[in-house]
Amino acid sequence: MSCLTINKLSKNYGSVKAVDDITMSVKSGQVFGFLGPNGAGKSTTIKLLTTLIQPSGGSLNILGIDALKNPLKVRHKIGVVLQQPSYEPTLTVEKSLEKYGMMWNVPKNERKSRVEQLLEDFDLVDIRKKRNEDLSIGQRRRVQVAREFMHDMDLLFLDEPTVGLDPSARRKLLDYLRTKVNSGLTIFFTTHILTEAEYLCDEIAIIDKGRILAIDSPNALKNRFGKDKTIKIHLLKNYPEITKLLSGIQDSKIDFHTGISITIHSEQSEIVLMKILKILNDNSIEIDDLSAVPTNLEEIFLKMVEENVSNN
Repeated sequence: MSCLTINKLSKNYGSVKAVDDITMSVKSGQVFGFLGPNGAGKSTTIKLLTTLIQPSGGSLNILGIDALKNPLKVRHKIGVVLQQPSYEPTLTVEKSLEKYGMMWNVPKNERKSRVEQLLEDFDLVDIRKKRNEDLSIGQRRRVQVAREFMHDMDLLFLDEPTVGLDPSARRKLLDYLRTKVNSGLTIFFTTHILTEAEYLCDEIAIIDKGRILAIDSPNALKNRFGKDKTIKIHLLKNYPEITKLLSGIQDSKIDFHTGISITIHSEQSEIVLMKILKILNDNSIEIDDLSAVPTNLEEIFLKMVEENVSNN
């Protein structure tokens, strides 16, 4: 079942198409990743989907509601954490959470219980009495995300939620989000850290220049667009002649990092590797280490964006 259905949605700023007739749907109970380079149209799309701005054209259905006709009804059912920092400087961490619960009319007893639980879940207990203006960027971000869970929602929009978080806090947040999704929440998630998307997302859309380039699961994207494999060879010592010896290898891109390390990219990686190993053996060149690395999501993302730039 889809909780979000977009049909030919667009947003123009004069002659510039920030969002160019995008069509897609998001299934309920999953993390939907929305990836793209700076200026691709991600933030504008999120503002459209959260009814903060009106589209220039198209239709938008959120949780069974026509969002263009009933934006206020939609806002009561969603949560939003935008990329821009948002906090009350003079309020303490716990008072910020409490205030947010009051804004959403959460009953007092339940509000108190939720504050305590979120302080625990987001590792905020030790700084509960600190004012927001005295917190680090990462701590403020945790408070910003935590307070959104003070109210019930069916769909949560997270725009770069891990900005400023250290690796440990980032992983803990991602795991927390996954538990919420397993409980029925749907999350629309943007990030520049592609390992996050690969770790968390059930489905991913890649956008560039306002257009959707692809939508699929991370594994399916890797199978469709990631035929290249990367082979890394580290030689036992420096062999200055290695560049000349391997210059005739076809169907591959070979990077030489001095005369010791070689990186090979090829769709025919097994065949190319056999040719290289024969050349090395014939010339008595000894290998210290060899590894084959499957194409990751980041490489696919960069490749698709580069192709989109060259095609335009």
